[in-house]
Amino acid sequence: MDASMMLLFAVVFSFAIALVFSMFGQGGGSVYSPLLILLGYATLLATSTSLVLNLATSMSAGYIFYRNKTIDFKMSLLFVPGIGAGAFLGGAMAEFVDTSILLWLFVLFLVSVGARMVYSYWEKKKGEGQPPRNLSLPLCSLTVLFSFAVGLISGLLGVGGGILMVPFIVSILKYPAKFAAGSSHLIISFSAFFGILGHATFHSLDIPLILVTGIVVLIGGNLGARVSM
Repeated sequence: MDASMMLLFAVVFSFAIALVFSMFGQGGGSVYSPLLILLGYATLLATSTSLVLNLATSMSAGYIFYRNKTIDFKMSLLFVPGIGAGAFLGGAMAEFVDTSILLWLFVLFLVSVGARMVYSYWEKKKGEGQPPRNLSLPLCSLTVLFSFAVGLISGLLGVGGGILMVPFIVSILKYPAKFAAGSSHLIISFSAFFGILGHATFHSLDIPLILVTGIVVLIGGNLGARVSM
């Protein structure tokens, strides 16, 4: 496949991914990275570009959730120290991790995502309530540790981590799904930003690919969030 066809497919599929995933409070990183690799892009370029697309999707969709007042800033910012440090470290480490190891990590991550999606299908749905007023110290500590682990995975593999954070926010922190979806976009924005910094510190980014796909992802993320309201 020549470069122009690779770019065309990347644009079309990126728009579709942003549209669908933004509806559920996720950046789509679990699909962007494998897609770009399958299209023929180098693993490091795929993961760093995926992080930029995650950032674009989350900012675009997050603005819609913000306007609808479904982002809990206090809870979201609790994730920032851990996820920021983890994502930067993961992005920096990606340059020095063997490509075959990264690909196997992708496989394991996608299998986990698939298992999570199957499990969520059988979960007993709960009614929507209000966010808890306060979180206990043990829950806050667990959140910081969890967010660091998610950030590390995010930086290494170019994924946003929404597929992991949304269930954590709903099941462990006991937040309503609509607040979990909205808040996760803010958290993913920090994860993607620090992951990009980690990657940019140690290797170059594909700026033309980022600019073209980033524009369509902004549009798709905005439309997806509007549809979900």
